[in-house]
Amino acid sequence: MADLSCTIAGIRSINPFWLASAPPTDKQINVERAFAAGWGGVVWKTLGNDPPVVNVTSRYGVHRSSLRGVLGINNIELISDRALAVNLREIEAVRKRWPDRIIIGSMMAPIDEQAWKELAIQIANAGVHGIELNLGCPHGMCERGMGSAIGQVPEFVERTTRWVREAVNIPVFTKLTPNITDILVPAEAAKAGGAHAVSLINTVNSITSVDLDSMAPTPTVDGQGTHGGYCGAAVKPIALNMVSRITGQASTQGLEISAIGGIMNWRDAAEFIALGASAVQVCTAAMLYGFRIVDDMIDGLSVFMDDKGYRSIADFRGKAVRNVVDWNALNMNFDLKAKIDPDTCIECGRCHIACEDTSHQAIRFDHLPDGGRRFTVIDDECVGCNLCQIVCPVPECISMNPVANGLPPITWPEHPDNPLRIA
Repeated sequence: MADLSCTIAGIRSINPFWLASAPPTDKQINVERAFAAGWGGVVWKTLGNDPPVVNVTSRYGVHRSSLRGVLGINNIELISDRALAVNLREIEAVRKRWPDRIIIGSMMAPIDEQAWKELAIQIANAGVHGIELNLGCPHGMCERGMGSAIGQVPEFVERTTRWVREAVNIPVFTKLTPNITDILVPAEAAKAGGAHAVSLINTVNSITSVDLDSMAPTPTVDGQGTHGGYCGAAVKPIALNMVSRITGQASTQGLEISAIGGIMNWRDAAEFIALGASAVQVCTAAMLYGFRIVDDMIDGLSVFMDDKGYRSIADFRGKAVRNVVDWNALNMNFDLKAKIDPDTCIECGRCHIACEDTSHQAIRFDHLPDGGRRFTVIDDECVGCNLCQIVCPVPECISMNPVANGLPPITWPEHPDNPLRIA
């Protein structure tokens, strides 16, 4: 049985699955239910001191697939609207009842040294294992000079991180906003400020839909709407890219990663860990399916690790980092051709339509005497783009097969068609 325990910023957790700072971690009853279900830790919903927080109704919008599946949720909820003293008292109580589980205290404040230090000390005194600096919230709080208003300015990221490091003697996680050009810049600033780890990504600034009857963005509040924070499965590719941007860089060496963004199952978590994350945070999956979703995550990750022979998280953490390269380092002579399995093909024609209309006219179809249709890849026209495989509704019906062309690997800087070729 694989060992799912992990360590991040010196904090040892029974498994890498934590709940992110969000509605599921807003109060004692939620957190205790989560721990009973098997979550290794939680980041308590963000705490603040001033000004007071008042939330609106409604708070969530949704981006759905054509089959009504939830691709992402847009939220306009603010940080905890419960009294700081109540939250701190509940944190202390949960820490005593669940000594083997991790609680990280999330916090935010305006750009004021005293405000950050005083709040950090209060949260630390409640017994949390670490503090997460919420520098990413893209709505509501940023209009007050907090959240992403700080996270988008590297100097502010460094400054607030340093203030909290000076005030407390527990691990500090700096939570980064994705609403920037290059995530590496604030990550470097967090390291310069002394962060033990970075949490990323926070939610993506968005409007998910417009109600065409009221002509207002959703969620709608008395006939009006606003931008909010987008999360869920749809942001996973953005989060994976940003995590990979930080890992393996000399400028962020030693900075650990708590990965967030569209983690809906064990495979998502494993992908983030393979890119260098030490632990993961989950929110949307728990909100859609309940806390028991962690059972599937734990079981799935355990089976994966057993199948691959990984005895611990450390055995595959960062294993994919070495294969994330600049585009110019890719092998230009590598060639793939699609192949359609006639035995599993349902003759829907989606591969042909996609290739014929939008790609390379590399799939021919023939009418058969029995009234059926046969789809065949034209190798000379196929560029191995994968589109046919993507649109095919039958798993493994279309395979992408390497071509043994006998050509040596060559990168674009070395390629004879490159006008700036490196000799």
